Amino acid sequence: MSRTRTALLAALALVAGASGTALAVAPGDAGIAAVPCTVDYKVQNQWDTGFTAAVTITNNTTAKSSWSLKWAYAGNQKVTSGWNAKISQSGTAVTAANESYNGTLATGGSVSFGFQGSYSGTNAVPATFTLDGVTCNVDGGGPTDPGPTDPGTPGTRVDNPYAGAKVYVNPEWSANAAAEPGGSRVSNQPTGVWLDRIAAINGTGGKMGLRAHLDEALKQKGSGELVVQLVIYDLPGRDCSALASNGELGPTEIDKYKTQYIDPIAAILADPKYASLRIVNTVELDSLPNLVTNVTPRATATANCDTMKANGNYTKGVGYALNKLGDAPNVYNYVDAGHHGWLGWDDNFSATVQTIKQAATAEGATLNDVQGFITNTANYSALKEQNFTINDSVNGKSVRESKWVDWNRYVDELSYAQAFRQEAVNQGFPAGVGMLIDTSRNGWGGSARPTGPGAMTDVDTYVNGGKLDRRIHVGNWCNQSGAGLGERPKASPAAGIDAYVWIKPPGESDGASSAVPNDEGKGFDRMCDPTYTGNPRNNNNMSGAMPNAPLSGHWFSAQFQELMKNAYPAL
Repeated sequence: MSRTRTALLAALALVAGASGTALAVAPGDAGIAAVPCTVDYKVQNQWDTGFTAAVTITNNTTAKSSWSLKWAYAGNQKVTSGWNAKISQSGTAVTAANESYNGTLATGGSVSFGFQGSYSGTNAVPATFTLDGVTCNVDGGGPTDPGPTDPGTPGTRVDNPYAGAKVYVNPEWSANAAAEPGGSRVSNQPTGVWLDRIAAINGTGGKMGLRAHLDEALKQKGSGELVVQLVIYDLPGRDCSALASNGELGPTEIDKYKTQYIDPIAAILADPKYASLRIVNTVELDSLPNLVTNVTPRATATANCDTMKANGNYTKGVGYALNKLGDAPNVYNYVDAGHHGWLGWDDNFSATVQTIKQAATAEGATLNDVQGFITNTANYSALKEQNFTINDSVNGKSVRESKWVDWNRYVDELSYAQAFRQEAVNQGFPAGVGMLIDTSRNGWGGSARPTGPGAMTDVDTYVNGGKLDRRIHVGNWCNQSGAGLGERPKASPAAGIDAYVWIKPPGESDGASSAVPNDEGKGFDRMCDPTYTGNPRNNNNMSGAMPNAPLSGHWFSAQFQELMKNAYPAL
């Protein structure tokens, strides 16, 4: 990071903008030692008389065994309850001190807490914070310091990048969608731009490269805010449990991943030309969860996943990507968190957060390089099962005992994503992290959509008769027959959720239904074969895949028509 941008961020940290966020300088950047501490104060939810806030402190001086943070409100805000800190208030002055379990604050270390408050009139973010008597978010300034009164500076990081912003419409996907009969109904929707191999950075096969997309985004932006959604997806030994999404890099090619893939992307994103864009990276889908569920001694273990667990290159690669891509203040990293039908079980859930945390603190990355997590990417799990809950029972048997739920803690993506976010905060991620849910193909509408609960004959009849997700098994993931477009992209749709997104462009195949020679590193996965009878990961059920599918990422007209036909909400 340049000295100029460090000073700029330090000054901007004082701004109490309309977004309800006091911005912190990212730790670990050059010149940070001049800022003794940073405080990230975010108003997460606000209503007529109250609000909740999340606060993250980062200590850049000598390690502490205890800490006390103070601020004063300009209005009549009152703290009514809090968590992860002992909070007291006298008049407008507030003091938050450590609990017995979180007093240690190492040099470069962070701690987070939250609280609920009441107010009337305005709810301005405090302008000044002191940690143990030292003012945070301020350095010595200098000739490049623009001062603390410029809330409109391009590139200022906000709590939720989707709030108040348009989202980039990929013209290449839009053209494919519009060319389909009826496709103009959705061709203006924003979708992710997949950088799934090195050649995609500059563009290959006549397709737009990263700079071309960002240039087009500037045209679409106009005078407002605009989010560009990128998929960072080229780890060594990528997606070790599948074949259709294998990548170009071998298991040991971590240096190539860093220097030929991440570094060029980071250089483009850091170009001041693009500082006014909000760039959201969804980081390395599927790979880290594989280190939890598909390694020895699990029954679903694969030799490839054991190799990636042993060599550590998934962890190193994700850490390096978070560190390098997170340098730019207008970039937001969301790490893949699988989906409820993969990681919702007790022995997967917490372990996945631990694994992501390990990667998020590797290769120079810190937890502050993670703005959130994304679930259900390129998957089909229903957003919200409306006809049963995890707490229901039939004839004394819990829904968890049904064959479909199979002792999972969650029955849909919304409940899973909200719980995953809370678990991440519990394990030390900043309290302001948000969630994205990919709703591009989880609508499950059409004539086969259940209109109410199943019969109360037994727990399986009850669940199967009412479940919206009509896959044969929750482990099926390739080109699913009967799937439909889900909720349209939307900002702040539910508590803790930054946005519903279409990261997987509808109509782009998950994988070929038979072997197809190619130079993209993509293999043939039997889960994309409609005649396949399954494996332990889908409990040896039929794959549920559509026939005649092309290579992953290639346009699949039949799938797009299927998704439109079964859209929910309907088109």
